[in-house]
Amino acid sequence: MIPSSFPDRTEIARLSARMLLEIKAVHFSAEQPFTLASGLPSPTYIYCRKLISYPRIRSTLMDFLTVTVMRNAGFEAFDNIAGGETAGIPFAALVAERMGLPMTYVRKKPKGYGRNARIEGEMREGQRVLLVEDLTTDGGSKLSFVDAIRETGAQCAHTAVIFYYGIFPETEKTLDDHGITLHHLCTWHDVLAEARAGGHFDDTTLAEVEDFLNDPRAWQAARQS
Repeated sequence: MIPSSFPDRTEIARLSARMLLEIKAVHFSAEQPFTLASGLPSPTYIYCRKLISYPRIRSTLMDFLTVTVMRNAGFEAFDNIAGGETAGIPFAALVAERMGLPMTYVRKKPKGYGRNARIEGEMREGQRVLLVEDLTTDGGSKLSFVDAIRETGAQCAHTAVIFYYGIFPETEKTLDDHGITLHHLCTWHDVLAEARAGGHFDDTTLAEVEDFLNDPRAWQAARQS
């Protein structure tokens, strides 16, 4: 059931960032950077999967994500909600419940036996599918999921995430070139602003994170061994 009233986009971003900080899903480390899936260093790391263990925050963010999609894409724009394996699965289920729609999920690769399919659940030809995930960095991982959806004959032109890095300028072009519109709640810039306002990290760490967000490629290049 979707509540009838929601904050505007700016307040949704601020509150989403605040909730991520409150449950310590945000990690900043300037002296010992994290290693991203790409192998590149980063002073930031976000653990969105942690949200499933916090019912009040989880519920609020799923309300926010649902209304954001409906505001941006339309209230009757979708027929099926698909989660990407594995992080997107619980969030897709929660969004599907709110929108009163069927839910499916997309495997990263065929399971190698049985139907050997990438789509689990029922996805029909011509259905308009929303892909839900926890986050996106450069958008690349979304393309494979979208392609698997489209191979069924369904349509997929939208993906929704709780968290979008928002620091790599090529991301939205990558998605746009693939015919995908991105919807999100907050970015690293929103988290940094809320971290400063709430005094969550020391000034030196926040300054280092800001340097990274302003020019991530240069920051990474300077710290690669």
